Amino acid sequence: MFIDDNTRLLHMLDAAREAIELSSGKIRGDLDSDRMFSLAMVRLVEILCEAAYQVSQTKRHELAHIDFDNIIGMRHRLVHGYHNIDDDILWETIQNDLPELVEQLEAVVSNENNKQPPVVKDEW
Repeated sequence: MFIDDNTRLLHMLDAAREAIELSSGKIRGDLDSDRMFSLAMVRLVEILCEAAYQVSQTKRHELAHIDFDNIIGMRHRLVHGYHNIDDDILWETIQNDLPELVEQLEAVVSNENNKQPPVVKDEW
């Protein structure tokens, strides 16, 4: 099934927002002490990164202000280095990088919605 770039960007935005929301009120140590929380954070970041990986090269170039290379690099690390995830990097990403990414994606999605008819968000 083909999923267009704008839907992929919405998937990125949804996963980032959910990771931020679920980590609210948590501390770094919760990644060590709460297995379900840790798995949820890894999975949400994986989803975000996989969605970024699936965005077309054309769209990535159009959105050069979003660091797709770094996001995709994290995807590769999470997927292929699943046995050795650095929770400090994961936490820093969620706390420091995702809020800025959400702002960037919200601006892009808002701009895209003004250009074309609304996209029906598929459930994932």
